[in-house]
Amino acid sequence: MLKIPSISDAEKLIEEKLGGWFDIVISHIPNFIVAVLIAIIFSILARFLGSMVRKLLRRTLDSKQIADLMASIFKMVVLCVGLFVALDFIGLKGTVTSLLAGAGIVGLAIGFAFQDMTENLIAGIAMGVRKPFKTGDVIKTDDVFGTVKSINLRNTLIENFYGQLNLVPNKILFRNVLRNYSTLGVRRIEVPVGISYGDDPELAAEVIVKKINEFDFVIKQEETAVYAEGFGDSSVNLLVWFWIKYPGEADFMTVRHKAIVAVKQALSDADISIPFPIRTLDFGIKGGEKLDAMISEKRTEKNSMEQREAN
Repeated sequence: MLKIPSISDAEKLIEEKLGGWFDIVISHIPNFIVAVLIAIIFSILARFLGSMVRKLLRRTLDSKQIADLMASIFKMVVLCVGLFVALDFIGLKGTVTSLLAGAGIVGLAIGFAFQDMTENLIAGIAMGVRKPFKTGDVIKTDDVFGTVKSINLRNTLIENFYGQLNLVPNKILFRNVLRNYSTLGVRRIEVPVGISYGDDPELAAEVIVKKINEFDFVIKQEETAVYAEGFGDSSVNLLVWFWIKYPGEADFMTVRHKAIVAVKQALSDADISIPFPIRTLDFGIKGGEKLDAMISEKRTEKNSMEQREAN
């Protein structure tokens, strides 16, 4: 038969439980105080180290946003380490394990939910460390070609040469082939030109090189050269190469315009022609018929048809 405890027994049981809990709390007070001190020490340490890391990264990285973000992440890592040490010191190992597991699950969920944003953020941080370009550089990737105006955590602002602003996600700049025209400070200009088959390519190269090297913006003048590129339908195709400072006082379009005008003037002064498209009909080649024979044959056929029509 089930025995129902009396009120006095219940009061005694509750008193024993409360007394046991009180003893446990009293016994853990020193550990609790030490844990609080550990948390305070790690908080001060995180603030101090975070400030040092931020100053160091701001001197190292071009983007202050990336530097501040990485410093904040470092500060949070130090705080979390202090929290876990404090919880473990007061005997809450299970709580530490649960927090770590929960943080991992939450981080995984956030990563999947904001995959595109996270990818751009990570790419921005990686580029901030690697520094493939900086503000003011002229870069080209995919269909974007222009000057870098600002670098953010998620995207980069580029002004193209048509005066338009392009907001490019950092993952595109990180994944694809990137050309930086400002790193070396020089750029090679190429100008194609064709001369007639009756003119001398060596003479053309000589007069073009001499004319191009007269410009002040041409550097490495010993490397200014003209190469025969191939045989065209109406001309021998040449390729003019020379170097300029880039970016420099003379912009690319102005330099190329002056170079084309100079090449035309040099060839004209040397009496070397730039031919129009020419088509030559040769009926006398092997396996073909001569033009006069074809005309005679056509006339004979025409006369025969006229005689038949008259009869």
